[in-house]
Amino acid sequence: MKKALFVAVAMSLTSALAAPFVWPAKWSADAPSAAKKGGELRLSAISDFKSMNPFTSSEADSIPLRMGSGATLFLQDPTSDEFIPHMAEAAPTVSNNGKRFVVKLREGMKFSDGQEITADDFVTTMKIHMDKDVGSNSYASFFLSDKPIQVRKLDTYRLQFDFPQVSSSALSRMSYQVWPDHVFGKAHTSGGAAAIKNLWTLNTPANQIVSAGMWVVENYRAGERTVFRKNPNWGEWNKDSAGNALPYLDRMSVRIVADQNANIASFVAGELDTVPVATADQLAQIKRAIDGGNLRASLIANVSPQASSTWITFNWNQGDNADKQKLFRDVRFRRAMSHIANRQAMVDLVYGGLGSPSYYSLYPIFEKAWAPTNTPRYQYNLAEATKLLGQLGYTKKDSEGWLVNAQGRRLEFSLATNAGNNQREGLMRVFADEAKKVGVKVNAQAIDFNVLVNQLTSTGDKRPFDAILLGLSGGANIWPYGSNVVPCTGNLHSYNRSGKCLTAQEQLMSKLYFQGDQELDVAKRKQISAQLVKVESELQPVVYLAAPNFHVAYNSRLGGQYPREMMDAYYGHRVQALTYIK
Repeated sequence: MKKALFVAVAMSLTSALAAPFVWPAKWSADAPSAAKKGGELRLSAISDFKSMNPFTSSEADSIPLRMGSGATLFLQDPTSDEFIPHMAEAAPTVSNNGKRFVVKLREGMKFSDGQEITADDFVTTMKIHMDKDVGSNSYASFFLSDKPIQVRKLDTYRLQFDFPQVSSSALSRMSYQVWPDHVFGKAHTSGGAAAIKNLWTLNTPANQIVSAGMWVVENYRAGERTVFRKNPNWGEWNKDSAGNALPYLDRMSVRIVADQNANIASFVAGELDTVPVATADQLAQIKRAIDGGNLRASLIANVSPQASSTWITFNWNQGDNADKQKLFRDVRFRRAMSHIANRQAMVDLVYGGLGSPSYYSLYPIFEKAWAPTNTPRYQYNLAEATKLLGQLGYTKKDSEGWLVNAQGRRLEFSLATNAGNNQREGLMRVFADEAKKVGVKVNAQAIDFNVLVNQLTSTGDKRPFDAILLGLSGGANIWPYGSNVVPCTGNLHSYNRSGKCLTAQEQLMSKLYFQGDQELDVAKRKQISAQLVKVESELQPVVYLAAPNFHVAYNSRLGGQYPREMMDAYYGHRVQALTYIK
């Protein structure tokens, strides 16, 4: 047991808890007096969860990310984009030319098991994420130009962060979810990365899972659902503007559905409270149910461009297949694949016209601000694709109509996406059909999401796939490039996981990424973005496809959504802390 816990107990005899964090009333369209306590928020996922371990999970909506919501030093205000103190008591003290940040924690915060949250927990969490052998998805977030960010405990409630260079995203990088030192610290000290990987599997009893956030796991049933219950200790220091403990909700459940179509059907049947909507058909299905009186729900179409990306990545690390490795590393091949991608057809056929083509790693919602209109685009052009493939030696076709080279080797590769994601499967079909027109054989496969993620994040010289179609979300709008995507050492640097840059363009992209992050002037940062996105477009390391517009749908029994003008794909349509059941 931490010595700090005894100190906190002793202090509670003579002093109250530190002032709580008050969630701004402007973040909800409803007044606190309208909010009712209790009830369950019903959500869904199309793939089962991979782990409860916060250091090994990489899915965008993993159990740890859901559970740890509201357990970071700072929160980003959707009305201003500014980072405001959350677990931090106040804004940090900044010194050393903008490279040192001293943060004071709110006193009295506790984990779900009653242990006090102190500086030790933040130090241990960051230390484990920075252990390369753990394989954390957040590993790259704690390095700048391959130099580590340093964190140390000044006392029970004070942390000092030292950055190797000035960073425009410093507060974002310090806003990582915190996990208990009394669980993970001892394991990491005694057993290293191997011990961490063995903690909090899907077979771990729910009562052994500890959270600093608003949720804790109540039960998990493989392939069916995960139920979370509110962490009452979180409510002790998180209040609404009327002083009520948050969240208002008692529970949150996430049920596993077969695919996105089943997801929409469950929402229309009134079994879910909110769902992502990606296509015109889905919008029409929900609208018919509302108009017919079968569903009481709010539906807002085309709220904003999307804050996510969908892409095809080709595996550069195929030491056991020299021909494919050489082919995938050739920029002419990747440019040809970009010319084959009929993005407008993808928008029309998959999203019903409600979307936009994508050409860069920038999410569509950020593209206008961060990518100049003259940035190169390798648009749909089968003749140009044929020309580029001819330069690679694929000038003839075999008896079945597939391109072959002088050795008679067919131009063929496997392309996989996650089963159940109907839109990604649709994008894959459009791409494969267009490739067939020029004689490229694409063997399309839909496989389990967790298998796909394991393939994508594999390392070394013999990664087990040809090409993968997946998507990314997350990141920050301060510098809208992924810290684990652009730098060559990032675990989502999907095409090359050799651990080093293999081309001069890769190296330049990494350099520009860190230069942009270092630039505090927004206008100058956008100039660096223009350079970065130009290099990325010319290299075509990843072929970006298309994205749907962001639409909002939620059951009318939910309250606490943002005012309409605050909704967009980056911030969403509500915070769970202020959500309630009417």
